[in-house]
Amino acid sequence: MKKILLIFLLGLPVLGFSQSFQVNLQGQKQIGMAGAGTGLAMDEAAIFFNPGAVSFLKQNGVQAGVSPLYLKTAFRQTGSAITEYNKDKIATPAMAYAVFGSPENKLRFGIGAYTPFGGAMHWKDDWTGRYTVTSLDLQAIYIQPTVSLKLGDYVGIGGGLVYALGKVDLQQALPLTRENGEAGTAQLKGHSKDFGWNAGIYINTQAGITIGVTHRSQVTANVDDGDAIFVGPSSLQPTLPTKFTAALPLPATTSIGFGIYPSEKVTLALDVNWVHWHKYKELAFDYDNNATIPDTRSARNYHDAAAFRLGFQHQTTAKLALRAGVGYALTPVDDEHVTAEVPDADRLLLSAGIGYQGTKGFGVDLSFLYEDVMSRQQTNGESGLSGEYKTRAYIPGISFSYKF
Repeated sequence: MKKILLIFLLGLPVLGFSQSFQVNLQGQKQIGMAGAGTGLAMDEAAIFFNPGAVSFLKQNGVQAGVSPLYLKTAFRQTGSAITEYNKDKIATPAMAYAVFGSPENKLRFGIGAYTPFGGAMHWKDDWTGRYTVTSLDLQAIYIQPTVSLKLGDYVGIGGGLVYALGKVDLQQALPLTRENGEAGTAQLKGHSKDFGWNAGIYINTQAGITIGVTHRSQVTANVDDGDAIFVGPSSLQPTLPTKFTAALPLPATTSIGFGIYPSEKVTLALDVNWVHWHKYKELAFDYDNNATIPDTRSARNYHDAAAFRLGFQHQTTAKLALRAGVGYALTPVDDEHVTAEVPDADRLLLSAGIGYQGTKGFGVDLSFLYEDVMSRQQTNGESGLSGEYKTRAYIPGISFSYKF
């Protein structure tokens, strides 16, 4: 019995973030340009994309927005003709920013709240991979007070402390049968509070090209005294865990971006992001009760992965802006470590957006991002679940802003 449960638990991700759940949805203008923004001083979302660019913003302002994220994943087990789909579930990454301080001064201030990691994956309770996951809800909210300093006319530097709030709720079936004939269940719930930082430099060259370089630090999400809710046969219930602790690195990201301006009305943006996933070597759980279930260590062995983003904006009139973008993101997950809650693969990004400045102060921005995650045939090295995954993501977004 212990061996069966150990194999089952080795597949648990608890927080299981991957490329699928590292969302780049921190500004509607930038989303409309495939997430490119490191080399631009566009709006208050520079607090996230490049704190060094905040000192180059021409106005103070506030903005708030949301990007409902809808994932549709298909799974076909090896040797089966039946395709299973995840349940319809929408995650709601949100963002809010404020920039203040006189635009005439060299020193500017800001504060932002955004969701760089998050997602929702829900399968039917009786699906083929129910012993690996039936549902996963996770979210990491970063709160970032920021300072930005302009060094002369061409260089800006900035940085901010990140206070990260995380939560997770994972559920799956247990390979145990209860007295009523139903399968046992496991639920892991927890919260984390941790710190990190975000810093960047922005250069407005004399050649009319802008350059940005940023680094967002790793944040280690530490779940202490999380709730382990195991429901099994009554004879085993006293021997099952009730609490757990775990730690997961939310990876650092280094980015370089360029802004190119062929005319006064046209902006081109190119970003390259390098995500330091190599820090995610294993996932470990420490339980308060090891009578039936020992503490576990599960290899992940992720590798660093890059994303490439190209965006376009055309300011058609003083009030109306049109945007579009394309990108490609590489997966950090090797074949044997692909899991049902993170069925990750390389992905193509396509985006579009529109901005309308209704009055001198008030504006609205709309975006739509489509992600085509490539098909992936794999066998997980620990759970043994074998099959083909195919995922698509549909992400509309809206934000409202006020300049002052």
